[in-house]
Amino acid sequence: MLHADPGRRVTVLWRPLPAWLNVALGLGTFAGLLWIERRGPLRRWTESPRRRNLRNLALAALSATAIQLTERPVTQRLTAVVESRRLGVVKWLGLSPWLEVAAAVVLLDYTLFVWHVLTHKVPFLWRVHEVHHADRDLSASTALRFHFAEMVLSVPWRAAQVVCVGAGPLSLSAWQLTTLVAILFHHSNVALPIALERRLCRVLMTPRLHGIHHSVVEDETDSNWSTIFSWPDYLHHTIRLDVPQHAIQIGAPTVHGDAVRTLPHLIARPFVAAARRAGVSTRSHAPGARDLVA
Repeated sequence: MLHADPGRRVTVLWRPLPAWLNVALGLGTFAGLLWIERRGPLRRWTESPRRRNLRNLALAALSATAIQLTERPVTQRLTAVVESRRLGVVKWLGLSPWLEVAAAVVLLDYTLFVWHVLTHKVPFLWRVHEVHHADRDLSASTALRFHFAEMVLSVPWRAAQVVCVGAGPLSLSAWQLTTLVAILFHHSNVALPIALERRLCRVLMTPRLHGIHHSVVEDETDSNWSTIFSWPDYLHHTIRLDVPQHAIQIGAPTVHGDAVRTLPHLIARPFVAAARRAGVSTRSHAPGARDLVA
């Protein structure tokens, strides 16, 4: 039962989701997707999945440590301030508690879309984000493969998201958990039935859509930026549905060959390598190759 005080503060909004729920859903989703990937991969592997997964998880552990040391202390304080002072868009709308959480998740997802675009367009942000795209296969473990420097650089943006949106403890934790499940899903190498994916992609980011985003072809990389919901790409006309999965070469437009096949290379890459375009900017498509998601 919810108890509200005269200031319309609802006690449930002060409590983030329990840690056990985050761990259970995160690990369960990850393990389930890895199992499905092995049984029916969407794209052919170029490297041993076991070796890739171990490398990606090692980098993910460094990123998780960076988040705990830099982002979490900031967001914990800010969500409490937002809730006590009723700051931000969703607080000003005067919604019921559950509608407030839902609205915050949608707005946080949209502002993450904006951040994602910036990580591709701003050169120094691309240098750290490129490590994520340099994976030459795409799978659930790629969803966790972010350079720790990117996590540190994202802290001011995350702080601005919390304050501007008005994300309290529950709203932020609900968005973080939903985002984790979403990125594990759409980075996975899972071959969903095409009829199902054609329906899902109208609402959610899906493996085929995000596979296009991870292409080495620049104008394909510059599409399908969304995280949870796909509507930001439809809104900004950045949605791409016309690239068959068998035609996609997964990787970064700025990485040649096996430049980042080891953990030391991944860690050092943003600091020692200039992120330059590899020269593949577009590709020609067969007539009528519209709305494939194939």
